[in-house]
Amino acid sequence: MNRILPIALAVAGANAAVAEQLPLEHVLVSVPLHKQTAETALPVTVLSGDALSRAAAATIGDTLNNAPGLANASFGPGVGQPVIRGQQGPRVTVLQNGTSSADASSLSADHAVSVEALLADSIEILRGPSTLLYGGGAIGGVVNVVDNRIPTRRIDGVEGGAEYRHDAASDMDTTVGRLEAGSGNFAFHLDALYRDWNDLEIPGEAASGHGGHDDHDHDHDHDHDHGEAHEDETTDGYIANTGGRTRSVTAGASYHFDDGFLGLAVNRLENQYGIPAGAHEHHGEEGEDHADHDHDHDHDHDHESEHGHEDGGVRIDMVQTRYDLALHLHEPLPGLEVARGFVTYTDYEHSEIEPSGEVGTRYSSDSWEGRLELVHAPLADFHGVFGLQAKSREFSALGEEAFIPVTDSQDVGIFLLEDYHYRAFTFEGGLRYDRDERDPAGTAPSRNFNALSASVSGLWDVSSAWQLGLSLSRSERAPAIEELYSNVQNSGPDSWIAHAATSAIEIGNPDLDTEVSNNADVSLRWDNGAHSVSVTLFYNDFSDYIDLQNSGVEVDELPVMVYAQQDATFQGVEVDSEFTLAEAGDGLLMLRLFGDAIQGELDNGDDVPRLPPLRIGGRLAWQANALEVWGQVVDAAEQDHPGRNEEATDGYTRWDAGVDYNLALGDGQLTLFAALNNITDEEIRLSTSFLRDVAPEAGRSVEAGLRYNF
Repeated sequence: MNRILPIALAVAGANAAVAEQLPLEHVLVSVPLHKQTAETALPVTVLSGDALSRAAAATIGDTLNNAPGLANASFGPGVGQPVIRGQQGPRVTVLQNGTSSADASSLSADHAVSVEALLADSIEILRGPSTLLYGGGAIGGVVNVVDNRIPTRRIDGVEGGAEYRHDAASDMDTTVGRLEAGSGNFAFHLDALYRDWNDLEIPGEAASGHGGHDDHDHDHDHDHDHGEAHEDETTDGYIANTGGRTRSVTAGASYHFDDGFLGLAVNRLENQYGIPAGAHEHHGEEGEDHADHDHDHDHDHDHESEHGHEDGGVRIDMVQTRYDLALHLHEPLPGLEVARGFVTYTDYEHSEIEPSGEVGTRYSSDSWEGRLELVHAPLADFHGVFGLQAKSREFSALGEEAFIPVTDSQDVGIFLLEDYHYRAFTFEGGLRYDRDERDPAGTAPSRNFNALSASVSGLWDVSSAWQLGLSLSRSERAPAIEELYSNVQNSGPDSWIAHAATSAIEIGNPDLDTEVSNNADVSLRWDNGAHSVSVTLFYNDFSDYIDLQNSGVEVDELPVMVYAQQDATFQGVEVDSEFTLAEAGDGLLMLRLFGDAIQGELDNGDDVPRLPPLRIGGRLAWQANALEVWGQVVDAAEQDHPGRNEEATDGYTRWDAGVDYNLALGDGQLTLFAALNNITDEEIRLSTSFLRDVAPEAGRSVEAGLRYNF
């Protein structure tokens, strides 16, 4: 941990030298015991209220990007997958109100996560292994997006809100509305979102190594000349083929009775977005000359002719319909305090549309998920929850890039989580058993996996202000279908199909075993009401870590990547703190200091690829009843341990500033907000992204909007 400890010492030292009043403690929906964040040794991050409204972005990865231990695996502005402690893809589970998002994001880096942060009441992130609660896919962590699509309480009258915001970096307009009403035992919910955007503006050229961005005329009138094409088809000042449009509508209702409620919700989500130029180069489409790119951003959004196909890019057209049923019962039987049942059906499909307008590949996934949680009354001072989780999924990929066979998956898990309180100590322990079955069509073999996970943790309230926590766990994950079956039914190099997202040929291994991680977390928290500091150290020792390794072979100038297993270790530190520096009248001067670092090494000595760099940040804010003015800086170091056959990523320093103003309007509150992002127009390439060499983050831009709640 020679590169990890300095960040803990530096940030903790700064914290001690300074010596935010915290909001009311959030009750965790993701933990069935409904614990508050200060009552569990699990490393938990919660976004809600004003903090969530300020952080909410077009993708879940971008929303969470500046929290310790969390990062964004961007794939252009339309895709941002969450990274938790360096883990992403099938090792991070994204939930919608406690059940899986059931999209195709875990299968490929270019597939968007089908959740919307702007519609959420809160987002709960369980860092580290959460397999006891949510199965092997949560071996890296859980992101639970919580909204009120099934109203969980009685509503008297009508309440709701609306918001509009504009982001100049991509000419993005977002409108969102929410309405809830109730009468007697019935409660209703309706929400809608519309978002459209154009090609993302960046400082300099999209492809790295093609000169800086000095003296570039980065005006934001969206009528600038994007320059001439380069030999490698890079673009100057923008990333081609990155516009898109999202539409979402949700309707829900619940019936409340004395001991609980029963509810149903339906959501329809349509998401269309382009894949950045360079991601699908192996298709052999050269596209049109960028000198003729008419980037006028007139918002007619005829993407098939205006943006995507003009640039020779691939576009993704995704449609998902989701049905949720929930039943909550209080004291349904003697000895049970709460019973919660969830049933979700998701019909997901997306098409990858080639520059010619033809559908190259069509992905579809029909899935059912059921979850039952039973919280029992205390038994000899033990209080806990036991439950059952079952999933059934049929996944298919048909067409030009269909390198994964049609596969049926059946997953069943049972779990038990208990806690015990003794004076100033809280002890937690749990077990989970999973049975996962993979049944592909064709010649690939079916596989069955048995996985056992266990954890034990302790939390010591040293004093009214100090807490010390220790968590030990063993987590086991069955291989994902792409890890098992990618290209395994294709007989050799002549028939292998390239994966456009990674610009590589990926070869699965149907003989893979389960992946096991032994983990330790140590946390120290200090909270005296006006100031708080939290420091967490973690260590993960993986056996049979599933890694996509470069074989050293190329076919048609594309690297052949092979899924294989070897041991791996991860270690890191996360620091977060908030302080009240001054108080005058109705205003507070608040300081937040945060930072994180992680390193991972494979058993053969190679660094794990696409890990976040060391980051240190700070946020200074003046908060009054109606006004908040804030500034933030995040300094990320160079990622000089990129992994074999990967390029190092330069460090960056990003400055942001903004203002929020609240005023009473009628029976509600109107909030006006504005932010200047990436003030210094820094070139930012995320080491977590497959496309960091061809798709940097946005340049300097203004985001502004208004929000009304009643």
